[in-house]
Amino acid sequence: MRRIICLLGCIVGGLFLAGCEKADEYVASPRENFEALWKIMDENYCFFSYKEIDWDEVHERYRTRIVDTMSQYALFNTLGNMLNELKDGHTNLISTFNTSRYWDWYLDYPDNFDAKIQENYLGRDYAIAGGLSYITLSDGQIGYIYYGSFSDGAGEGALNHILYQFKDCKGLIIDVRDNGGGMLSNADRIASRFIEERTLVGYIQHKTGKGHDDFSEPYPLYLDPSEYIRWLRPVVVLTNRHCYSAANDFVRKMRVIPHVTIMGDRTGGGSGLPFNSELPNGWAVRFSASPLLDTDKRHTEFGIDPDIPVAMTEEDTRDGKDSIIEAAIAYLLSLAEKPDASR
Repeated sequence: MRRIICLLGCIVGGLFLAGCEKADEYVASPRENFEALWKIMDENYCFFSYKEIDWDEVHERYRTRIVDTMSQYALFNTLGNMLNELKDGHTNLISTFNTSRYWDWYLDYPDNFDAKIQENYLGRDYAIAGGLSYITLSDGQIGYIYYGSFSDGAGEGALNHILYQFKDCKGLIIDVRDNGGGMLSNADRIASRFIEERTLVGYIQHKTGKGHDDFSEPYPLYLDPSEYIRWLRPVVVLTNRHCYSAANDFVRKMRVIPHVTIMGDRTGGGSGLPFNSELPNGWAVRFSASPLLDTDKRHTEFGIDPDIPVAMTEEDTRDGKDSIIEAAIAYLLSLAEKPDASR
């Protein structure tokens, strides 16, 4: 069975990434599907060296578990376990009956977010514009936006309306805790509301060959200021370990802006641009192929540390308080007392 392996990327900074190569002739036996998956990852996955993964050793360990008489369910579980050796939330095997996934990037960490406690701040009368929920806190002095998924709408009209409603506020909180990602274009659109000039926000590398270290030189990524309403007063972005992929990318962009402070817990990471391919038996495989780097050309695959670490405390939780929101309000009000806190 002859297959064409096509790698499809995303639009980043106006650049569409794509590449195709003709695969070897495979048959749909368990062993051939195992070899096909191993080879796809070997030639295209981007974090082998960074994560210090010996992919040849993984091959030798898993090949002994593959037998031609195994069921498709046993094969799927074995191949999914092999992919989980990469410890990558962007790497999945997808069949008609299941999707393999690696979730330990957040499952083994404190939540630092409680949706029921958040209701004490949003109340019943908060507004919703697209995928953004918003309200003013602290007697109208602080604007609060919660964005739960970068897959949800964040249009220019919605952003204009929200920022206009906050025109009299002294500071703004953008809460992206428990945001598992979505569209990078939404991260760009929101972040562009907080800059005055074209800003370097990071770099991207592309694979140039089949070797684990065959990469291009880092290509700079810039963000242009929005043509619409912009906010140049103090901002606090709230994060936890469940901030992943596009949410991690948003934090990477926002942290370079002078009047923005990141507060909460380390993000979950997920900085590899995901691509897609297919096995001979038709199962899809998704994996990280192009690393996104910060402005110092460092990986953020394992997350981004906050400027001000804050954790939810047991005492505040018992009292129905969100320790991280409370810390952000106190911080923004303290900045408001300084003469240069706003423009």
